[in-house]
Parts: sequence; structure tokens; C-alpha cells
Amino acid sequence: MHPILIQIGSFVIRWYGLMIAIACLLGIWVAGREAERKGIDKEKAQNILLYAIIGGVFGARLYYVVFADWAGFLNNPLSVFAVWQGGLAIHGGILGGLLVCLLYTRRQKISFWKFADTAAPSLILGQAIGRIGCFFNGDAHGYPTDMPWGLVYSPESPAGQMFPGQPLHPTQLYEMFFNFIIFGVLWAVRKKLKVDGHLFFLYVILYSGIRIFVEYFRADKLIYFESISTAQSIGIMGIVISFILMFVLKRKETVPVKSM
Repeated sequence: MHPILIQIGSFVIRWYGLMIAIACLLGIWVAGREAERKGIDKEKAQNILLYAIIGGVFGARLYYVVFADWAGFLNNPLSVFAVWQGGLAIHGGILGGLLVCLLYTRRQKISFWKFADTAAPSLILGQAIGRIGCFFNGDAHGYPTDMPWGLVYSPESPAGQMFPGQPLHPTQLYEMFFNFIIFGVLWAVRKKLKVDGHLFFLYVILYSGIRIFVEYFRADKLIYFESISTAQSIGIMGIVISFILMFVLKRKETVPVKSM
């Protein structure tokens, strides 16, 4: 694995950037199809997603800068903008994108929960493709392993620098595999869930569950408590909050409106 796909002189195309671009374009296309099916204006939906992607990138980078290596970025402030080298935290990206969607859907008078359901399959599909970029970039990597599928990363990658010459758990591929499965599940049930918001919260529950599992094999993680990473803590909270809000939305849907 090598982070650079093509290099001609100073012109460089990196796997990470290419995969992120493919993830965004494919996600927008899939969401556009879903928007039409759900009665949301396709152009408006895709515009919302474009702004959400920008907000997501900003949120993902901000999260990474604050929690991963704040001192390092203070010593080299310009490296904050080097997103092509990796360092986009998915939880920050989701929060940043959701905030933009919340503001934009209110402005366009579109149901936020209906739009969240529209975007959920695209979101997990984009995450799956993005992990391919992480794989080639050598970030989001795992601990050393004796398993036959352990991989040695290039010396210049974050994985190669942390564990030079050692086979590591390809945690990027673990998560990619589970993310594609979640996409299949969401795509299969998207027409069966009748309460707006339930598909999105199903996404949160499923992704949080697999992320909690994958974190046990991942080396470059942020420790929040003694033995629980930040991602695992957020995942647990996400699962609990999702079940509560699914119940609230279901109850709101079934409670009849009193006539005056």
C-alpha cells in the first residue's frame, strides 16, 4: 500500500483524496435518487448535501485537530489544512454535516428527519469508500498481529512510522466491510420503516456498534477513559440516544392530534 496513486513531477494524486471525492460524488447521486422517491426536490437535496460535505470536512478536521495532536498542529499551523494526508475524524464529520443539514432544511422548509433518512444510506456508503482511502494512506490502522491477513504498511505512512516493518490489523478494511453491510441493510429496509428519522437512527445504532467492535483492534485511537476510546464512548452514547429518540418519534407519530 502506498498513499500516492500518481505522481508526475509536482503533480500528485493521492488515494485518500481520490476515494473521498468518489465517496462524495456517489453519495450525492444515491441521495438524489432517494430524494426523488421520498418526494423531496432532487436539486435541493443535492445542494444540501454539497453544503453538508463542506461542513462535514470542516467538522472532521476540527475534531481531529483538537483531539488528536493539538500540540503538533500548534507547532506547524499550516499542517491543519493538509487534509490530503489524512486526519478527518468521522464523528466530527457527521456532527458538522448534520448541523449544516439542520440549518439548511429549516431554511428550505424540508423535514429534517425525512432528509436525514434520505442521506443515511449515502452517508454509510461514503464512509465505506473513504476507509479504502484510509487503507492506502496508512491511517486508522490497527495493532500488530500474527494473523495471516496482517499487513505491513509503507514506511512513510502513519502506520509504518508507528510500527515499522510489523504486520498490523487492517482495521480500515474491517470497517469498510461492515460499512458496506450496513449500507445493504439500510437500502433493504428503507421502504419498510414508516417513521421519519428511524432509518437514520438505525444507521447510528449499527455504525456505532461496529465502530465499538473495530476500536478494540485499532491502534491510532483517542483514549477517553482508562480502557474505552473516545469513539467507543461516543458510540455508546449514540446507541442510547438513538433508541430514545426512535421511541419519541414513534410516539409522536402515533399520538393523534386533538382538534380544536
